[in-house]
Amino acid sequence: MNYNIIAYLIFLSLMIFIIFRIGKICYRNGNIFVATLLPGHIELCQRINKLLLIGYYLINIGYCAVTIANWQTILSIQILIEVLTYKAAIILFMLAVLHYANLFIIKNYVQKLIQ
Repeated sequence: MNYNIIAYLIFLSLMIFIIFRIGKICYRNGNIFVATLLPGHIELCQRINKLLLIGYYLINIGYCAVTIANWQTILSIQILIEVLTYKAAIILFMLAVLHYANLFIIKNYVQKLIQ
């Protein structure tokens, strides 16, 4: 039996939930963080935060779609769990890297631009 369709549905449901949940949390808390880095530039802070959110969604949803296209044939429940865990771990790791890269860029480059 081929379990790929089941794996796709589980993977997409889980990743869409995680991506949108983390995006909402980062967007809400990011406004405060960006505002402290760029005091007196409220409108710029909101625009930067919206751009970060849009980029975050596009990169992660696009990566999920590309990931599904390259899956092996899943022939057992054990392989299904292994593949789902591995693919989800890669995306969660990528989320963490993107988060810290955004913080680094905002801290080091955006502040220099407005000073």
